Amino acid sequence: MSTKEPVKNRYDFVYLFDVTDGNPNGDPDTGNLPRIDIETGHGLVTDVCLKRKVRNYVLLASEEREELRDGTHDIFVMENAILNDAIADAVKQVTEDKQTKNAQDRRKSQEIMCRRYYDIRTFGAVLTTGANAGQVRGAVQMTFSRSIDPITSSEHTITRMAATDAKEAKSNEAADDGGGNRTMGRKATVPYGLYLCHGFVTPAFAQKTGFTEDDLALFWEALHRMFDVDRSSSRGLMGPRGLYIFRHDSKLGNASAQELFDRIRVERQTDLPRSFADYRVTIDDSNMPEGVTLIREIDAK
Repeated sequence: MSTKEPVKNRYDFVYLFDVTDGNPNGDPDTGNLPRIDIETGHGLVTDVCLKRKVRNYVLLASEEREELRDGTHDIFVMENAILNDAIADAVKQVTEDKQTKNAQDRRKSQEIMCRRYYDIRTFGAVLTTGANAGQVRGAVQMTFSRSIDPITSSEHTITRMAATDAKEAKSNEAADDGGGNRTMGRKATVPYGLYLCHGFVTPAFAQKTGFTEDDLALFWEALHRMFDVDRSSSRGLMGPRGLYIFRHDSKLGNASAQELFDRIRVERQTDLPRSFADYRVTIDDSNMPEGVTLIREIDAK
């Protein structure tokens, strides 16, 4: 059932996803190698990486589904988007000045942008550049994802048959082996990694941004399907393995997030895990705190 009412309940969730023979999130500071915790060797995936996939899914879904083409599901942070222009467009609807002059103008500008952009309602945004519409804290916040076990990064040299230009082609032909320099680059992959992310939905922020129950349903849908519309040879085989949602009956919540997260345990069943089948996920749903409901949105076996 569709509802445009802002989210009124607190949610805490655990999201599991895995990668096989791919790089889930390259680190530009290390030559795009998979991100790791240098002290423990555990793999990391930033919240920004997952949010990008959610944005991409919502953008594609809004192109396919008429109910999402209502002017409220645009994406603010897009490739090559000029953010200051979008901020200026909102500010122009509030004041004739090129910049906001007071908190009231900034608040009205934020309301306009939250109404239009799904990702601002969901994740928030820094709108202080350009015309300055202030800052928005989104209803949904996510942690870095961390692999259950340390990962191993494998590097592979990639070659090609073609030459870049005529000069390189002649050089290749003149080589002793007739092949010359065929090196194209290098690719780093993780043989297998199972990652866990913690997330939170805060109704107090949802009230401010206008993040609705429909928006939340679309977010859960994105976590289900976003990997299927973001395929890349460099990322290998990635997919969701678990989404466990703790729904509270109140805005403030009925239990601490950490207490609930501790109920979910992921343990490997072999010394060298190479698939999800090599892990066991156990959920302690006995004696749940009063006012908390566990929803097994994705429960891969």
